[in-house]
Amino acid sequence: MTRHGSVVLRMTPITAGEPTRDTLCGNSLQRVLKRYFWSTRPMFFPASILPMLVGSAWGWREAGAFDPLIFVVALIAVVLVHAGINVVNDVADDRTGTDRLNHDRIHPFTGGSRFIQNGIMTSAEMARWGKSLLAAGAALGIVLVVLKGLAVLAFGAIGIGLGIAYSLPPLALGARGLGELAVAIGFGTLPVVGSFWLQAETVSNNAVLLSLPLSFWVTAVLLINELPDAEADALAGKRTLVVRLGIGGSRWLYTVLQLAAFGALLVAAVYGAIPWLGLILPIGLFVPAVIAARAIGKSRSTLRCGILCTLWIHALGGIWVAGLAFSPF
Repeated sequence: MTRHGSVVLRMTPITAGEPTRDTLCGNSLQRVLKRYFWSTRPMFFPASILPMLVGSAWGWREAGAFDPLIFVVALIAVVLVHAGINVVNDVADDRTGTDRLNHDRIHPFTGGSRFIQNGIMTSAEMARWGKSLLAAGAALGIVLVVLKGLAVLAFGAIGIGLGIAYSLPPLALGARGLGELAVAIGFGTLPVVGSFWLQAETVSNNAVLLSLPLSFWVTAVLLINELPDAEADALAGKRTLVVRLGIGGSRWLYTVLQLAAFGALLVAAVYGAIPWLGLILPIGLFVPAVIAARAIGKSRSTLRCGILCTLWIHALGGIWVAGLAFSPF
């Protein structure tokens, strides 16, 4: 038990399914690789992979050509940065105490990786690992600068900057109710537009418009994932939008985000960016969206179902928007 300001921080017990020292600690190469890989929370990598697929696919459609080397280098760079951001966020949440206070987490979706709290890696080890991942991503960014020009620096600097600013002082956007906006940009508009530019060397209105559904869907993922953590976040002074809005406001915002994602695709259809048939799947996604919205404020098992529904909306929606680039309209 430790003290953080006026709040007593009590280590929470390990729950079923969480990583443990018995399964991940050790000096064998297999254990080391397994430990460092799972500490990055790879189940959330689709949040960075899908917008890259969308932007690259539509960049190919715009340019009429595809550069596989640029795509692979950019994809690996973005995933490395995403992994580093996840690890840095774990360190930040441990230092503020929110993860140590979290009794209501739904692993593996909320409450962090639990690597620090469960004694698998120290905060210092995680901090070094996060910095290494960010540095590796930045190094590949330099390769892209050499291959594509200085404009890549702007995309990379904004992406890494938003990731760091989300978790760490002095900005700590996640604690100020601005983390959701940072995620919408950093895992939606920015990677879609950036990967589009890497293939087409231009940015069109269609690229920006088609990035918006990804922005809204990934923000909905963050929002519903914040719900189980709300009490711990509030105690630790991390005032996310969920903490600020409460259950009713969060349900309302979640619904608005899902409607806005469909609205962006509807506008894209009106202006001929996608065919009207491209709205078929997005209309179907309202079914899991309603299930997820109704789960907000309900039991842990019901909320877990809502989280899974939201993740599937993001995954299926992202694949669908990317695939529309290959439609013969």
